[in-house]
Amino acid sequence: MPKTNVEKLSPTRVKLTVDITIDDLEPFLKQAYKTISEQVSIPGFRKGHVPAPIIDQRVGRQAVVEQALNDSLDSFFQAALIETETQPMGRPTADVEKWLDVKDPQSELTIVFEVEARPEFTLPKYDGLKIEVDVAEVGASAVEDELTKLRERFGTLKTVERPAKTGDFVELDLVARIDGNDVDQATGVSYEVGAGNMLAGLDDAVETLTADETTTFTSQLLGGEYEGQDAEVEVTITAVKERELADADDDFAQMASEFDTIAELRESLEQQAEQAAVFAQGRQARDLFTETLIEKAGIPVSEELVEEEVHRHLEGEGRLEDDVHREEVRESTEKQLALQLLLDAIAEQEKVTPTQNELSQYIFQSAQQYGMDPSQFLQAISQGGQMTAILGEVTRNKALAVALSKAKVVDKKGKAIDLSEFTAVDDEEIAEVLEEAEEIVEAAEAEEAAAEQAPAKKPAAKKAPAKKADADEKPAAKKAPAKNAAAKSDEKPAEKKAAAKKAPAKKPAAKKSDD
Repeated sequence: MPKTNVEKLSPTRVKLTVDITIDDLEPFLKQAYKTISEQVSIPGFRKGHVPAPIIDQRVGRQAVVEQALNDSLDSFFQAALIETETQPMGRPTADVEKWLDVKDPQSELTIVFEVEARPEFTLPKYDGLKIEVDVAEVGASAVEDELTKLRERFGTLKTVERPAKTGDFVELDLVARIDGNDVDQATGVSYEVGAGNMLAGLDDAVETLTADETTTFTSQLLGGEYEGQDAEVEVTITAVKERELADADDDFAQMASEFDTIAELRESLEQQAEQAAVFAQGRQARDLFTETLIEKAGIPVSEELVEEEVHRHLEGEGRLEDDVHREEVRESTEKQLALQLLLDAIAEQEKVTPTQNELSQYIFQSAQQYGMDPSQFLQAISQGGQMTAILGEVTRNKALAVALSKAKVVDKKGKAIDLSEFTAVDDEEIAEVLEEAEEIVEAAEAEEAAAEQAPAKKPAAKKAPAKKADADEKPAAKKAPAKNAAAKSDEKPAEKKAAAKKAPAKKPAAKKSDD
């Protein structure tokens, strides 16, 4: 059995020194002989049937040991993790510190692994932790705002002969030029003045223009071949339209909802606003709760993992040279990693284990969020090997819900806050697909388990014994998720058309971070 010595290089990085005897390497030497036998062509012997002594003579015992070492790196690394109770958070490097003397059966091989590891920290006490949130007040203006939004959705557009102003809809023709050359164009684009969701500077450019007027402005292009470059944009307004809102009366209530009267519709909107306020309190409580614990715990975060995630994120956005955005992503990533470590510690302390039902609910709701059929979503994450990551996220979400339920949440007036609605799950909505989801989840988990048991592919044998090599296919880095565990409760209540007549507005499906 190999002997392992562990040395902490930093709060987030360890060095594992593994001493391996020839006996420890023996099973891998046998496989190495077989592998080489199938690769070499030696006169008088069929491939796969070359005796070991002939391989030693023709290829060299050193090459066999190198092949065995490459084949065994993962096994020795995993054994070292178990022996030292190290929890890796990244891919390790492997360096041969002392090479085996092939002529001495008593000699040992020494491999040094370095890997980012889960740091040690003391989990602060959270039972009874007081969290103060804002008062949830729903005034008449909030209800009127929601009613106005609903009226806008059902409003009609009327062409007007006057300059455009904020809130109007305009039809635009756009041409973008760089160095006098047309690089992009669009015609017949409908845009709400003041929305701010197109090119920077467009609102200022079109406001006060009338139909058939043209102006130019400079803006950074947002996509295509010239993304990120400044261009001169010529914009022509072809029409100006104002939105006419329907009267807020019983006829409108019947057209826009399932209610008969405007009074019933207002009541439903008020209930939805109250529910949104509860969700806002829940999100605030969650954020304050985790921020307080992270600050008290002083959780060390791996700079290497942060840098890897920042680079991956910026590379995906094509913004590697954007230093300002880099700092924003870095700060966010550090918070996400610290949060993940905190929730993992809570899950371990609380012995949190998600049920099959909870996992299925989470996947169902995630599929809804992405606008996908649950079965298709499950197939996608299964084929992408994401079931383990999903399980980890569900575990953290549940751990957060368990811990938050033990805190004392009050508003600024001292009123105790009931977060049960914030953690509610609409079981009726899920029931019809739950059975199918569970079957797919079980199949996906079985498939991943089989894949994990399959031998990992190793790098080719190294010629130089002391040469540094990555321990290929080692435990994957636990990178900060694109959406972190706690963030799953961020969704605002879905805007419902209207529930049932005279019934309270239907609860939105909450993410299964909150059991």
